[in-house]
Amino acid sequence: MAAIEVDGKSFEVDEEGYLEDLTTWVPEIAGVMAKLDDAELTDAHWEVINFLREYYEEYQIAPAVRVLTKAIGKKLGKDKGNSKYLYELFPYGPGKQACKYAGLPKPTGCV
Repeated sequence: MAAIEVDGKSFEVDEEGYLEDLTTWVPEIAGVMAKLDDAELTDAHWEVINFLREYYEEYQIAPAVRVLTKAIGKKLGKDKGNSKYLYELFPYGPGKQACKYAGLPKPTGCV
């Protein structure tokens, strides 16, 4: 089992880098995962990550990209609720990459 190191603590991840125990997530994990992808998290990234965590808490599922795009559009506005914006933030796929950073499971329907 692989693990990532965050502030001296070890967190187990699966073969794709998703957190094994969702309850152990702390915001610093997202920063470490982003660094591994050569990315730096901005307020815009955190807006999506926090949205995903709230969505997961309410529905107990990580949304597929189409659902994510619509839901973000409703909550954060049309300018943010579109694929172009989300792919600029998360080039490896807004569903997959953002959910990974948020400590959530891979969304259903993601390859």
